[in-house]
Amino acid sequence: MLSSSDTNHLLEVAERAASKAYAPFSSFRVGAAILTKAGNCFMGCNVENRSYGLTLCAERNAIAAAVASEGGETLKIRAVAVVSQGRVTCTPCGACRQCIDEFAGSDTVVLFYRDGQIQERAIAQLLPDSFKLKS
Repeated sequence: MLSSSDTNHLLEVAERAASKAYAPFSSFRVGAAILTKAGNCFMGCNVENRSYGLTLCAERNAIAAAVASEGGETLKIRAVAVVSQGRVTCTPCGACRQCIDEFAGSDTVVLFYRDGQIQERAIAQLLPDSFKLKS
């Protein structure tokens, strides 16, 4: 469970990131903010491409920024906020859910708006039985 202070901060950072998105084709601007277990906050926004398959999601851009700063071997995500401009319902896509899960702990939460109301879900609720390699 996140404190209201952490929740508000993540949502503000995600909204700021959404305003920076490059979305000339869909006009659907998305921002994400990640809070790591180390206490750092990273943001990312969607970056569209005329070849749609090359479009980058906000969540994965934020994860990449966190990996570049903290290192992929030690990164653990505490929380992720995903916001679209206008607070239209916007949850992470399947690929982003899997990427969040890659760096998640057992208590990692995802914040998003649904019908104008903030929702908080564990990543395991959004992606049950996620893919994991067995060693």
